[in-house]
Amino acid sequence: MPQNLYIGRFAPTPTGPLHFGSLVAALASYLDAKANHGKWLLRIEDLDPPREDPTASTTIPKQLTDHGLIWDGDIVYQSQQSQAYEAALNHLAERHQTFFCQCSRKQLAPSQGRHLGACDSTEENAAIRLAVPNRVITFKDGVYGTFEQNLLKEVGDQVLKRKDGLYAYQLAVVVDDYLSGVTHVVRGVDLLDNTPRQIYLMQCLGYPIPQYLHIPLVTNEQGQKLSKQNQAMAIDSQYAKANLIKALEFLQQPVTPAMRNADIASLLRLASDQWQPKRIAPSKAGLI
Repeated sequence: MPQNLYIGRFAPTPTGPLHFGSLVAALASYLDAKANHGKWLLRIEDLDPPREDPTASTTIPKQLTDHGLIWDGDIVYQSQQSQAYEAALNHLAERHQTFFCQCSRKQLAPSQGRHLGACDSTEENAAIRLAVPNRVITFKDGVYGTFEQNLLKEVGDQVLKRKDGLYAYQLAVVVDDYLSGVTHVVRGVDLLDNTPRQIYLMQCLGYPIPQYLHIPLVTNEQGQKLSKQNQAMAIDSQYAKANLIKALEFLQQPVTPAMRNADIASLLRLASDQWQPKRIAPSKAGLI
């Protein structure tokens, strides 16, 4: 692949410091970028202040740096992207692809929470939804193979801006990836079923569609995905090299004696030279 045609990214939510599962995702996206002589960007997805840890936006970059995972360019903060999100919403509204919705969860319960068509709502105290078609969106993932989803039957009309005025993840991630020129997305398999709805939104906005590679989740002893909600421990930078080797082993990548004896920078160079995503076995562990 010619140099700089690949642009990848790591996009953590600042609900707390990085834990081992987060490090695995960061390392996989970093290695995939560097193995393809590409750029690796960092985006902090600080869209939901009530859920965020006020220190995480500074802690996370430091943890990455301590582990030798140095991003290219400036950090992007979603909290500073409102103008771009509004422009995307206006574009969709002009094409009559969005509508206002005041439906409650109770009202949507008979359809298992899915919204199945425009409703008679005013702009006041309303969410903005994207109308989705009754058709299947299909893509090929680098680990999990062909994945498909009928947007209307399985998801329903998706929220792009919430009733409380906060922008939805689906809108923000699509707009931000486009503005950053992201060509490849490497992330956890818990976001695999988000991908078809994101692809459809890209199609509506006229954006190019990246390539996707989803990786298995790290789980705790109870089989749950590591998360702040499940009291996952923050990674300890004092053991950065050991953490990286453990992450490589989780990703089923070769760890040679030379890598074990190398400093962190050399370890990452060797790991990117030997990066083989085809070695990663698909797993649904940790998915609800």
